[in-house]
Amino acid sequence: MLQLLIGLVLFLGIHSLQSLAPQVRQNSIARWGPLGFKAVYAAVAVLGLYLLVHGYGQARLDPVVLWSPPRGLQNATILLMWAAMIFLVAAYIPGNHIKAKLRHPMTLSVKVWALGHLLINGNLADVVLFGGFLVWSVLVFRAARKRDRQSLHSAPEGKWLGTALAVVIGTGVWAAFFMGGLHVWLVGVMPLIRAS
Repeated sequence: MLQLLIGLVLFLGIHSLQSLAPQVRQNSIARWGPLGFKAVYAAVAVLGLYLLVHGYGQARLDPVVLWSPPRGLQNATILLMWAAMIFLVAAYIPGNHIKAKLRHPMTLSVKVWALGHLLINGNLADVVLFGGFLVWSVLVFRAARKRDRQSLHSAPEGKWLGTALAVVIGTGVWAAFFMGGLHVWLVGVMPLIRAS
């Protein structure tokens, strides 16, 4: 569990600099230069991700059950994961209404992904992992929205083609995870399958 915690702190901490500690980020860039900062950023992110994944895998071998979520929440999770994948894709497709309206669909995607996983996973390691990502995404989303309100720039207008692409591609990614076996291949767990 310690590895998981350290990994979360490193991974989420380094990804919080721009939104939650912009002055620390600027000071680091001034000290190390842009390339030096990117190198340190990448190294901390990769180390954090490795510790997070390895620590979570180890914690799953000896689970501490906090609660057993009811089966009915699986349907909610399916819908939340669909929305999360659409938000994720919308972050990368220019000119869509989702990004124009939400401004930060990637962070919202993480928030919805974490909430969906918390609904159907009741082990301590799950609560630490997905709860950590949920708290991080809430804080970062709030900070980003506050920055948006202070900014003089208006959001670009969305176009229907970009929106349709985001929905179609996001739905395809969601289907690949839930029906195409991508979740099993990446995570080693069949989604939404519980022992009776």
